[in-house]
Amino acid sequence: MSSEQLTRASVEEAHKLIKPFIHETPVLTSKTLDKIASTPRTAEELKGTEWEGQEPAKPVLRLHFKCENFQKIGAFKARGAFHAIEKLKQKPGWEEGGSERAKGVITHSSGNHASALALAATTSSIPAHIIMPTISSPLKIAATKSHHPTLVEVHYSGSTSTEREALTAEVQARTGAALIPPYDHPDIICGQGTAALELVSQVGSGPRQLNAIITPCGGGGLLAGTALACSSSPSSGSSPSSAPKILVFGSEPSHQGADDASRGFRSGSRIPTVSSLTIADGLRTPLGKLNWEIIYERRLVADIYPVTEDQIRSALRLVMERMKLVVEPSAVVPLAVALYNEEFRRLVEREGGAKGWDLGIIFSGGNVSVEGLSKIFV
Repeated sequence: MSSEQLTRASVEEAHKLIKPFIHETPVLTSKTLDKIASTPRTAEELKGTEWEGQEPAKPVLRLHFKCENFQKIGAFKARGAFHAIEKLKQKPGWEEGGSERAKGVITHSSGNHASALALAATTSSIPAHIIMPTISSPLKIAATKSHHPTLVEVHYSGSTSTEREALTAEVQARTGAALIPPYDHPDIICGQGTAALELVSQVGSGPRQLNAIITPCGGGGLLAGTALACSSSPSSGSSPSSAPKILVFGSEPSHQGADDASRGFRSGSRIPTVSSLTIADGLRTPLGKLNWEIIYERRLVADIYPVTEDQIRSALRLVMERMKLVVEPSAVVPLAVALYNEEFRRLVEREGGAKGWDLGIIFSGGNVSVEGLSKIFV
């Protein structure tokens, strides 16, 4: 399917299909974090950065957090997985008792997509073959296995993408299972975009309207889906010109080249490989081809910004201490941009002026163990 065929209407249809299976997660705010985000950084804080010696940005920000850490399996990935399964069930052979359905589905993932697909498939009594690297988090392996004692089968691979894909092809050839990739797939993208669809509606039902949404970016499914969700007005009758424009931004860790999407966005060429051990482990994958088309070639994303490991740690600590929420490092990367990336903050100051911006931030998930958190803050 061409990316041009994917629109806001595609995301709206996905939402109708998966509503019985997902949570409409809450949107939370924090006066404390608004104040911190709206306070200019000091000269000392900018020391050693590319903005050292420059006038600090003075943005006014009101933050709205879409808490997908409260989603089923603890992450937004449930949305795309349920959508992909429900779309498959509409195809010949996927009805109850169908020959294709009996063969099941297959994917490769080290984390949240593995657990999400296992849940979505077994909810409809569909077998799921999950390829997971042996270095995957024990927490995420256990979560994936927990969804069904017999329908879920985990196959262990090497840690590289080449090894994962080779084993996936081997198991698929043996079982005939249908492949559902973790992020670069139309049904996955549209499913993930439903988080932004809800966020816009939830904030818009109050006294505020969003000016922008920023999401984490790994493979790009959530960012591409969000871009589609904000690409035009709702299909309820209002014209695109009458709907407020919501800008969409991405965010990435910069550690060891994990900011492939940001660098590709600026160079005009997708970077196909990433090798990084950033603490934002959900964002270690390269931007997918279909997602690149939506994000860059269709110009549906305004920009993508990187942040450092220390900035991610700082944002994570603030969320845990001030909001009393448990989220994984990947989830706070957008907040780190709003707090610490001067390029983004200057944009908000310039475009928002004295009124400022209402900024939606998608907390992508909360699957992190106590042991994992302790290692991050050592």
